Formats: sequence, C-alpha cells, structure tokens
Amino acid sequence: MLRFLARRLATMVLTALCLTFIVFWLTNLPPNLEKVAKSEAGSRISDAEVASWLQKYGYDRPVLLRYGEWLGVVPAHVAQGPDGPVGRCLPRGTDPATAPSFCGILQGGWGFSNVFKEPVGGIVAKRLGLTGWLMFAVMAVMVPAALLIGVLSGMREGSKLDRALSSASIVTTATPEYVSGVILVTLFASSVTGLKWFKGTATGAMEDITFENFFLPVMTIALYGIGYIARMTRASMAEVMTQQYIRTARLKGVRFRDVVIRHALRNALIAPFTVIMLQFPWLLNGVVIVETLFNYKGFGWTLVQAAGNNDIDLLLGCSIVAVIVVLVTQLISDLGYALLNPRIRLS
Repeated sequence: MLRFLARRLATMVLTALCLTFIVFWLTNLPPNLEKVAKSEAGSRISDAEVASWLQKYGYDRPVLLRYGEWLGVVPAHVAQGPDGPVGRCLPRGTDPATAPSFCGILQGGWGFSNVFKEPVGGIVAKRLGLTGWLMFAVMAVMVPAALLIGVLSGMREGSKLDRALSSASIVTTATPEYVSGVILVTLFASSVTGLKWFKGTATGAMEDITFENFFLPVMTIALYGIGYIARMTRASMAEVMTQQYIRTARLKGVRFRDVVIRHALRNALIAPFTVIMLQFPWLLNGVVIVETLFNYKGFGWTLVQAAGNNDIDLLLGCSIVAVIVVLVTQLISDLGYALLNPRIRLS
C-alpha cells in the first residue's frame, strides 16, 4: 500500500506540474500580456510603450523562467518602479532589505488580483469556502437519493418501479442546469405560479445560509447528478443481481433484503463510487452557471470573473485549486476500490 501511495503521489506531483505549466503558458500568451500592460499603464499606450513595459517588468523573459518564478524555485524579478523597486516579492511599500528572494506558490505567494485588488490567496480561500458549502449541501442531497433510486431500480430489473425511476433519471440527466434552474425559479420563486416558497437568488446565502435561499441552487445542481449516479448504480446493481452467488444465496433461503444488503450492495457500489468521486471536480468547476444564475459569488463565479477580466494571477490560483481537487479525488477513488473489494489489486 505504501509503495502504491508513493508512486501515485509522485505521479500526482508530475501531473500537477504539467497541467499548471500549460495553464501558465496559455495565460501568458502575448495578447494576454498586452492586455495586462494596457490595464496597468493605460489603454492608449503605443505598441512600443507596451513592449517597453513588458520588458521593464520581466514579462519578455522565457516562459520557463517566469514559471519557475511563479512556482517559487527561481528568484523573483525586480523592476524599478516610480516609487522604488517593485516585483512579485516587492509589492509597493515593501522594504527591499527585508523582502525575500523567493515568493512563489511554494512559499505561499499566490500573487495579487488586478481586478479585486486583493491577494489571490485570500480571494480563493473565501470563494472556495462559499462553494464548499454549496458542494456539501449538494452531495448530502444527491448521493443518498441517487443510490436509493439506483438500488431500487436495479433490484428488480424490468419492473414498473424500475421503468418509472429510470425514466425520471434520464429526464433529470438530459436537462441542463440553466434549464432546470430557470424552471425551479419560475415554479417556486416567482409571481407566475404564486408559489413564492423560496428565494430566486442565493446572494443572502453568502452571509447566512437558510433553507429558503439555498434550496433552489442546491436542487438545480443535485437534480442533474442524481439522474447520472442513479443510472450508473442501477446498471451496476442489475449486473450484480444476476451473479451466481446471488442465485445461490436465494436458493439457500436467504431473505431478499439480506441478499441485497449483505451480498449485492457492496459489489454494486464499486462503479458508482468512482462516479461519485468524479462529482467533486465537476461541482467545483461546473457550478459556474448555477452560481451566476443565482448570483452566488463562489469559486465558479470567481473563475469566470478572472477569465473575463484577464486576471492572470487569480486565474492561475483557481487552476491550482482545480488541479489539486481532481488529483486528490482520483487518489481517493483508487483507494476506495480496495476498501470496497479487497480482491482488486493495487498495481
């Protein structure tokens, strides 16, 4: 197990370096850097002034060198600003004598947001916390409901209950969030139907989460995931119920409920477990539409703002979080295989 973990961790580190370098390279393409120069020095500066500004602040250096600076393994570039030396390790007002030489991601320096005018680390932590509450509520609703629907459908394949639940699962999976969200708001939070049971915006949930202001965004996301996980669970459960050891248990007189709970359920949960773990990165990056629709300024909303406003440091900070979440959930998924079925080899 330790050898397996060591190999996986090494692979995760290498994958994280490759992915973050690709994002760094894409966000630091010449057109993006020109936008940064014009946003900092003035939108009407000439091309020669743009080139001069980029050279002054070190943006014309090789991309690998700047990636090492951003990562924290290469000394940070120092430029001479109007009020003295400035750079990644020397924000305005910092004493050059006490400033460190390395201040990249490894040292906790996430950079500074040009749009929000705040350190990126604080922005990401705050917005990630908001999305974390949304993800927790969605998973608390989505996973039990999806597993229950999938198990009930797969226990008796082809029955009326199976057909009804499977049809409902297909409908929810085929309905994108921007459609289901609008439908839910129209039905339960507008004057069209007169059923103003919930709030059509989740802005208030950023300060105080209540059932009234959090129900609609949670259900908008959960409905799509419920159908997807339920379909996977149903297929896995139906396959397990046809296995020989299940038939043997039934012939021995074991009650159907005990057959399902003690023999079938554990093996049937292996495939859905992987799908459930994949929901975490999907939720982290896929809540953009829902957070925008309900004006909930979480991680997805911040990612859109960073991309739309060419906020390079913030966009890179969001990419780090996304990469880490994907890699960690994949590792947990692999370890879960062994816990659910020890016969699976860790090779």
